[in-house]
Amino acid sequence: MKKLLKRKTKNPEDVDLSWQRYLLPPIHPEGVKIVGVALAIVLILGLLSRTLLFLGIPALAFVYYFFRNPERVSPSGEDLVLAPADGIVSNITEYMPPRALGLPEVPLTRISIFMSVFNVHVNRAPVSGTVTKLHYHPGKFVSVAEKDSEDNERQEILMTTPKGTQIAFTQIAGLVARRIFCPLHVGEKLQAGQIFGMIRFGSRLDVFLPKGVEPEVKLGQTMIAGETVLAHLKEK
Repeated sequence: MKKLLKRKTKNPEDVDLSWQRYLLPPIHPEGVKIVGVALAIVLILGLLSRTLLFLGIPALAFVYYFFRNPERVSPSGEDLVLAPADGIVSNITEYMPPRALGLPEVPLTRISIFMSVFNVHVNRAPVSGTVTKLHYHPGKFVSVAEKDSEDNERQEILMTTPKGTQIAFTQIAGLVARRIFCPLHVGEKLQAGQIFGMIRFGSRLDVFLPKGVEPEVKLGQTMIAGETVLAHLKEK
């Protein structure tokens, strides 16, 4: 029987139930400058024309909305693999892991999570452990819908859990804009559900499960980064 999942708890009085949680959520630091520039542009347009101001305000709201960084509460458990991104499970297949990460060249179960422009784009660590390898591929402007495309801009990441299990995952930028933010460095330690980066404007996250680990999600299922359980590791 699987171990009962326990969530990290907090005092009831610490839970934010105010209107700000829904209408004015915190944003990722990467978005602060962009929102500031967008605000300046809207103000300038407003000085030129009231019509332009009315058109600019919804655009400004969308930019703010895109960089939102809502609070997440991760389930606890050393054997959990959590969703690293919000979005839809677009593909589950056997696929070779990124060669640059040095994993054995055998097919692994790959879970792909597609993020539309309306999803939260903040990415979170799928497991607790240490970053052991990183590889960045500049890539081209290619649709992220191409399931097995090797041409997209991507950041490949390998983490090792405290028990020695290796988990590979990849940030893949889409067609609209190429901008992967991943300030990780080799040797950095992360907790499952901890923010490690983001991708702008439509993208995908791939997670490669270790051999013998079965996915516990289905095609088309909605993912919540740092909260949805993708799989349980078989760690000894």
